Amino acid sequence: MSAPPAPPVREPAWSVSRSAIWLWVTEGVIGTLVYGALVAVAVLTVPTSAGGPVPVLRWLLPTLVAVYAVVAVGVRPWIRYRVHRWEVTAETVHALTGWLTRTWTLVPVARIQTVDVTRGVLQQMYGLASVAVLTASSQGTVRVPHLEVAIAERVADDLARRAEQVRDEAT
Repeated sequence: MSAPPAPPVREPAWSVSRSAIWLWVTEGVIGTLVYGALVAVAVLTVPTSAGGPVPVLRWLLPTLVAVYAVVAVGVRPWIRYRVHRWEVTAETVHALTGWLTRTWTLVPVARIQTVDVTRGVLQQMYGLASVAVLTASSQGTVRVPHLEVAIAERVADDLARRAEQVRDEAT
């Protein structure tokens, strides 16, 4: 008897929470402030030399920070929101992440060993949580970032219950 055919690979059905956009904007602002402070220190403390590379760096570094700010605050959060997706089906957990490098991860429910819900500091500010579905394989972890807390808790409870049922049926 052969195994049933694998389900077709398709884009997962659900987006992360819209609040994730503002979390990513906040991360972009924080990164911009850090880079801006480092550039300000560098520009203000490095002595000017005649004809050397330092005069160029005095305008180039702030320009690079400004470009970073535009991308990190105005572009990246919106793109990430459009491309980060997740779904839980009867057989698998799907996650599609990354805005430059896309990562597609599928974990069969039968392979789930642990389901974790985590909340970082910024996630707590925006009422978000991430779900991590772990298997025995080092490559088998699925992370679904930035779900609303209630949804993350329901997903984790449902997956833990279904994984337990599958284990009970296997014994």
